Amino acid sequence: MRTRFSSNLPVESPPNPSTSNPKRRKRRRSKQPFILEESRIDTMADQRTMAELLRAPTEGYVEAVVVPPILAEQFELNHSLINMMTSDHFFGLEKDNPHDHNRWFNKITSTIKYKDVPNSVIKLMLFPFSLTGAVIYV
Repeated sequence: MRTRFSSNLPVESPPNPSTSNPKRRKRRRSKQPFILEESRIDTMADQRTMAELLRAPTEGYVEAVVVPPILAEQFELNHSLINMMTSDHFFGLEKDNPHDHNRWFNKITSTIKYKDVPNSVIKLMLFPFSLTGAVIYV
């Protein structure tokens, strides 16, 4: 660090001053002259905004969640099970934590077992009941 007093003292110069002092470096000049001309502006074929481009296409999709066929002869979700899912809704608000909701949902659904019904099918059937508000339609 240099102070006002130390700036008056002689400073040792480095052995090769052209490499360490940026003011003394020689700049290469390009051999090709720079021609400033108007470049033509190309218009894009797709005139959608970035928000529209980032949104997933929904045309042709009836529902996003498709439950695979169940091989069990008799299978029915209990009314009490659906009520349990609706007891802790996820609203999608700023204060709501989706990770906490998923942990709660996995904890509840991991306790449910039906013969010849995979647990993933039960989760796919019950998950819409754990959502409410605008989150359902996203």
